Amino acid sequence: VQLQASGGGLVQAGGSLRLSCAASGRTFGSYIMGWFRQAPGKEREFVTYIHWGGRSYYADSVKGRFTISRDNAKNTVYLQMNGLKPEDTALYYCAAGPLTSSSAGDYDYWGQGTLVTVSS
Repeated sequence: VQLQASGGGLVQAGGSLRLSCAASGRTFGSYIMGWFRQAPGKEREFVTYIHWGGRSYYADSVKGRFTISRDNAKNTVYLQMNGLKPEDTALYYCAAGPLTSSSAGDYDYWGQGTLVTVSS
């Protein structure tokens, strides 16, 4: 599986962005798809994942503001980010793996990352 993330950019606090992650491969629908982020000088952290059936889970820091969704027909997963805060500034990565997990080590495939910058 190859992943290509896009949609990052510069936005003011309180604004919105939608990230996309396009996947190659016929088995996309069988993978758990996750989003992680890494801020400058910090470790990569879990944001959210979505099961192939649509069930999702969020980190407390984004719950109620971010929404993950997937379109298995288009081999694409989305991350709608509303109410953005300066502390959301990071490089955002999409990932694919076999487990419903918030641990980066449980994901086998990673996209290249897309930068989100939130100004105050």
